[in-house]
Amino acid sequence: MRVCIVGASGKLGQYMVQHALDRGYEVVGVCREQSVGKLDRFEGRIRLVPGPTNDPDVIRTAVAGCDGVLTVLVPWGVEGYATGTAQAVLDHAEAGARLVFSCGWHITLDGQDRYPWKLRLFVALFGRLARIARFADLDDQVEACRRVFESDTRWTVVRGSDLEDGPSEGLPVWSRHVGDPVLESNLTRRIDFALFMVHALTDDTLIREAPAIVGCTTPSARAHAGSARS
Repeated sequence: MRVCIVGASGKLGQYMVQHALDRGYEVVGVCREQSVGKLDRFEGRIRLVPGPTNDPDVIRTAVAGCDGVLTVLVPWGVEGYATGTAQAVLDHAEAGARLVFSCGWHITLDGQDRYPWKLRLFVALFGRLARIARFADLDDQVEACRRVFESDTRWTVVRGSDLEDGPSEGLPVWSRHVGDPVLESNLTRRIDFALFMVHALTDDTLIREAPAIVGCTTPSARAHAGSARS
């Protein structure tokens, strides 16, 4: 399988590169030119296409011939970076390719998520301050995911909880809706978020799903193991 990883130089992206290589996949990575050095440890093992991830020409080159595309949707700035990235992938990925996108719990597919007050407060405050500072725009990620949801592609949008570093604990469990007790711990290892992204490429039950994930060894995952999806 040939896989394109859009946003390969970030922490999540690097973990996805490693997981994909561990599975024997051929990997094409996309990252900004100034971040190419972060992928030096993969030199000779992956092909890199440097450039902005929202550049249609960069994405067209990178996804050509790829069976799957893993995309980190980062809402940097206030110029629609995440939306441009998602649209470029939707426009130029091969017909029938598996498209897997990453975002946070604040994204909702059907409006049935029940968010804890701390998350609602964080999104409201951070979203406002980040936009004022022109650092990020959470609404950009919302729009990017809306376009994915409305597309006729074979998409999955993986919604991550709070993240921590550390060794892998295994494939996270998931639910269709935030508010499910299985997600209450709100914590996932970053390496396992990446593992779920790569896993989704070959799990057809996740097509056109927006799974909200949590670490498989967290207290809530263990307490509600019977209702967890994995």
